Amino acid sequence: MTGLERCMTALRLEEPDRVPIWELIVNEPVVEALMGPDATYDDLVETELDGITVVENQRMQEIDATHSRDEWGIVWGHGEDGIPYPAGHPLESWDDLANWDPPDPDADHRLDRLAEVIERFKGRKAIVFLGHDSFEFTHYLRGMDRLLMDYVTKPAMVHELSRIVVDYKKRVMQRALEMGADIALTGDDYCHRQAPIMSPAHFEEFIRPYLAEMVDVAHEAGIPFVKHTDGNIWPILDLMVEAEIDAIDPLEPIAQMDIGEVKRAYGDRIALCGNVDCGELLSRGNPEQVVEAVKETIAKASPGGGHILASSNSIHPAVKPENYRAMIDAARQFGRYPLDEAMVAEYREKNYMEGIGD
Repeated sequence: MTGLERCMTALRLEEPDRVPIWELIVNEPVVEALMGPDATYDDLVETELDGITVVENQRMQEIDATHSRDEWGIVWGHGEDGIPYPAGHPLESWDDLANWDPPDPDADHRLDRLAEVIERFKGRKAIVFLGHDSFEFTHYLRGMDRLLMDYVTKPAMVHELSRIVVDYKKRVMQRALEMGADIALTGDDYCHRQAPIMSPAHFEEFIRPYLAEMVDVAHEAGIPFVKHTDGNIWPILDLMVEAEIDAIDPLEPIAQMDIGEVKRAYGDRIALCGNVDCGELLSRGNPEQVVEAVKETIAKASPGGGHILASSNSIHPAVKPENYRAMIDAARQFGRYPLDEAMVAEYREKNYMEGIGD
């Protein structure tokens, strides 16, 4: 099977020839350590992964050596690890909304990166287009604390801003799917390790309807939809499934998201992506521990299909390259169907997270 066939089979809740391997993000330090100093993420995908993640192009305006501004007016800081973080919000007051406009979703440059990926990988690797629904960009624009207060004090304004954001995101996603992306994904993170950032009632009011609209964009194009969110999602997982998502990513075990429990509760309705711990295990463990974690993850999530192996978040700069190599190699060794029944029986009741992070 090709990587594309492998991923699409898993998303149909079926068994491919082996468990697919994919990551939402693989940061440059790990790529270069594994593939060489001149290697790119695309080179890693070519030889090691079954899918590739693509985001829309944003033109950035440099402010100083460590800050830049995107087309939304959001200011981004850039730390030593190279990972950006929101450092300035253009809608500090709701009065600012009258003088602010979103970017143009039909701008010619918006899908330049996607075009490159399609030219290289179309038909061979699953091309995952990473968009957003309503939460992430509303808090980038307003600031997290202000937005959560707005849920209580300015609900109509939240819906007005959410409509602007989601209309933009829907249009970009439509264009991406028309161009040739194979899988739609929204990356808004809703939760911390202990619980959702908002109450389930606020999720139901301010997020789920817009998530459902993004799902509809994918399904109208005949494309599967993957929802990414970190953290403990148990209190809102029913609501996400009711929005008719096709898969959930990445199921953080350190946030009480045991992939076996999710498989038992939802495995007949959604596919699962995940969930080898990247916060502690891949960053501080050793390859032998990683192999054990991969075997356990496959034993819990892969029987019957419907599973794409990935980390519990991303392959960030703190991940040890030798651990990621061990994860990929173990997935190929132990993820071939039919799965080893003895391995499944031995590992499905284990918990490699015991003691990790203490």
